[in-house]
Amino acid sequence: MTHLLEPLNSGKLVLKNRLIMPPMATEKSEDDGKVSSKILEHYDEKSRGGYLSLIIVEHSFIAQQGKASKNQLSVANDSTIEGLRKVASVIHKNGCKAVMQLNHAGSATTMAVTGSVLLAPSAVENPFMKSGIPRELTYDEIQDIVKSFSDAAIRVKAAGFDGVEIHSAHGYLLNQFYSPLTNKRTDEYGGDNVKDRIKIHLQIIEAVREVVGPEYPIFMRLGASDYMEGGTTLEDSKVAVCEFEKAGLDVLDISGGFCRFTVPGNNSQGYFSELSGSLKQFVSIPVILTGGITKAEAAEKLLVDVKADLIGVGRAMYKDSEWAKRAIESF
Repeated sequence: MTHLLEPLNSGKLVLKNRLIMPPMATEKSEDDGKVSSKILEHYDEKSRGGYLSLIIVEHSFIAQQGKASKNQLSVANDSTIEGLRKVASVIHKNGCKAVMQLNHAGSATTMAVTGSVLLAPSAVENPFMKSGIPRELTYDEIQDIVKSFSDAAIRVKAAGFDGVEIHSAHGYLLNQFYSPLTNKRTDEYGGDNVKDRIKIHLQIIEAVREVVGPEYPIFMRLGASDYMEGGTTLEDSKVAVCEFEKAGLDVLDISGGFCRFTVPGNNSQGYFSELSGSLKQFVSIPVILTGGITKAEAAEKLLVDVKADLIGVGRAMYKDSEWAKRAIESF
C-alpha cells in the first residue's frame, strides 16, 4: 500500500491516512477571539470530502496577556467552548479528526494587542517582533501560565476535539523558554542545561495530562532548531524530545526557525526533514513533518525515507482546498 494512504494507530490516536493539515493562523475570528462564521466556513472548506485524516486548528490564545494578534482565535475562557464545539463539529461532519493548538505569545506580540505589558522568560527583546523589552515573568506567573494551558485543554476536550497541541515553536512563549537567545534566567527555568529550559514544558504536559485523562492525545509543536547563532540546535532537541515522551507526550510535531517556520537557504520539499528524521530515532511516538511540501510524491517519499509518520501540508492546502483530494486520488 502507498505509505500516504496507510492508517496510523498509535493506541491513543487512530487516523485513516498519513496526510494532515497543520495549524495555520487565519485571522478570521471575532475581535474578542470568538468563533466567527468565516472560521467555520474555512474549516468546512478545508475538511470537505474527508481526504485529510486530521486537521490541527490554528494557534489559540490561552490568556489575554498571551494573545498574538487582533483576530486570533481564543480558548481563554469558558465562553469560547460553544463556538469551538461548532468548529470541531464541522470538521467531524466532513470525516476528519480535529486537534486544537494552544499558545501564549510571550514577547511575540504588542501591547496594542494584549492591552498589558509584554511578558517573557527574560527581559530580552523578541528577535522577530522587536516590539520592545518585555518584563521577566515571576515564578508565580509561570505557575499561572501552566494552569492557563491546562484550563484551556479542559475547554478543548469539552468542545469535542480529538486532542490538544501545545505550541513551542516560531518564537512564541514556550519557544522563548526553550531558546538560549531569549531565556537568560538563572533560576530553575533557565540556564545552560536544556532540561532546565524545558521545565515549564514538562509541567504543562503533566498539568494537561492530569485534566484530560490518560487516553486523550497530547501533541507538541516543537521548534527543534532556531537556525540562529546561539539558539537551540538539533542536539538540544534530542534531549528535549526524550523528556517530553517520558512526561507523557503522545505526538511530536516538528517545526523550526525562531523567526518563523523556515530554514535559511533551504527550499526543498519538507525542509525540516533532517530534524524530524533525526528526532524520530529518539522517540517511539508518532512524528509530524511539515514545511514546504507541495507535491504528493514528495510527501510519499518522506514517509518512505522514514523522515516522519505523518505529513502536514500547510500553505499549499491553504491556497488550494482541492489539494488533498488530488493528492489522495493520485495514488
